[in-house]
Amino acid sequence: MHSEDIDKEQKKKSFPNFQSTESDVKEDAHTENLMTNLSNAYASDLLPNKDGKDLTKSFLLQVVNILLHYIKKSFDVKSKILDFHHPHQLLQGLEGFNLELSDHPESLEQLLVDCTDTLKYSVKTGHPRYFNQLSSGLDIIGLAGEWLTAAANTNMFTYEIAPVFTIMEKILLKKMHEIIGWGEIEADGIFSPGGSISNLYGILVARYKQYPEVKIKGMTALPCIALFVSEQGHYSVKKAAALLGIGTDNVIEVKCDERGKMMPDELEKNILQAKRKGQTPFCVSATAGSTVFGAFDPLQDIADICKKHKLWMHVDAAWGGGLLLSREHSYKLNGIERANSVTWNPHKLMGVPLQCSAILIRERGLLEACNQMQAGYLFQPDKLYNVDFDTGDKAIQCGRHVDIFKLWLMWKAKGTCGFEVQINRYMELANYLYKILKKKDNFKLVLDSEPELTNVCFWYFPSRLKHLPKGCERDQELHKIAPKIKAQMTEEGTAMISYQPCGDNVNFFRMVFSNPATRQTDIDYLIDEIERLGKDL
Repeated sequence: MHSEDIDKEQKKKSFPNFQSTESDVKEDAHTENLMTNLSNAYASDLLPNKDGKDLTKSFLLQVVNILLHYIKKSFDVKSKILDFHHPHQLLQGLEGFNLELSDHPESLEQLLVDCTDTLKYSVKTGHPRYFNQLSSGLDIIGLAGEWLTAAANTNMFTYEIAPVFTIMEKILLKKMHEIIGWGEIEADGIFSPGGSISNLYGILVARYKQYPEVKIKGMTALPCIALFVSEQGHYSVKKAAALLGIGTDNVIEVKCDERGKMMPDELEKNILQAKRKGQTPFCVSATAGSTVFGAFDPLQDIADICKKHKLWMHVDAAWGGGLLLSREHSYKLNGIERANSVTWNPHKLMGVPLQCSAILIRERGLLEACNQMQAGYLFQPDKLYNVDFDTGDKAIQCGRHVDIFKLWLMWKAKGTCGFEVQINRYMELANYLYKILKKKDNFKLVLDSEPELTNVCFWYFPSRLKHLPKGCERDQELHKIAPKIKAQMTEEGTAMISYQPCGDNVNFFRMVFSNPATRQTDIDYLIDEIERLGKDL
């Protein structure tokens, strides 16, 4: 038997027989007829309409085709990251894509066109050359998890209506507690809508632990309390203070060293100064992976100071928490096990689709004591199951989205080791970029030391600025370079990278790696693109 014949025989054995039968042909013809009739079909014709089964299948298959086409283009380096238009152009409508809402229903065919156009004018955050945010990339298992979550369409507040998801959350939280170093403790936590809300929870519970009367009597029953955060800390800490009635004036920013790390001596000095001024310190928010520089505050030293002054220690590890999964890099978070609360965003380094954030609390029971209102129509004590598995009274929300299934599914797919490999590779890419920039005379690193996380910050110097002496004139011109290059990149759709000023530093590029599709060739391309767009500026 020829090898070609053997291949054919093996294929016959390996796959089910897909030979067309008369019923298949009829079904295909019926499906094709449905496809052509979408122009005359409406949402009311879909399930639960008693005759809507076939039409629903046809419509959803079309939606899947649109999504698959988008996913394929997202991973294609030759495709544009976005087809940029200004806000006024989208408001006015583009080539038949009208965002205005109608009083009358539009056909399923038009809805499919709208789905296509929505993706057409959106940013492909899974594109290998998308470096703009800390959360990027497109994980296919995570995407499948998000689809299933939407189909289940339930709420996380009770076991009653989310039995599988509430148990998954419990298992995931226990896993994260163990990774932090709380394995022997009955810790607690909850998934929340992003790192800002997780930080809010940390400060809310810190205040309740020290002053439980605040829940009933409000801030008027408290002294003038103060909390401390590094000057490189996330702005959500100040936002939380404003929201909780603490006030932004009572958020004391602690000086950082040249690497962007909180200085313990400065923290101690600020605490003593606050006490002399009549303020009552209650919390320190340390940062494990700052937004701009990717810096890690010295957690052991901060924990010692918190212990000495009896302060709650919160760690914002929204960005850097993923390094706990890497045996090579987890030492950078030494001391996190001494924290009272931790924010950790799996939608960042771990690559889980947005949004997926956890607030982890070392002391069990505090979350519920702080937030519970015991609504009788939700949290009845005499249900048929163990009501300890109802989570709603831990949360500041009522309705809570299922954010855990996609993380659970990805963990099953990758294993802890798979996440470790992924995160180590991001660190290797950051180091690759760092070494290239060190050798180039038209680029200058903002920080000379090797990256601690995947953040690499740098300036590009066009030839006309390279020989200008340091000073106001050069800084004023250099400040304009990154925004101009970014604008051209965005309009051409070739790559996306962030920029910002920071302290005394004028605008510089901030490269971050959290996209599993990115390769070294994409880094090479970005450097070439910056040089192409910037050389004549």
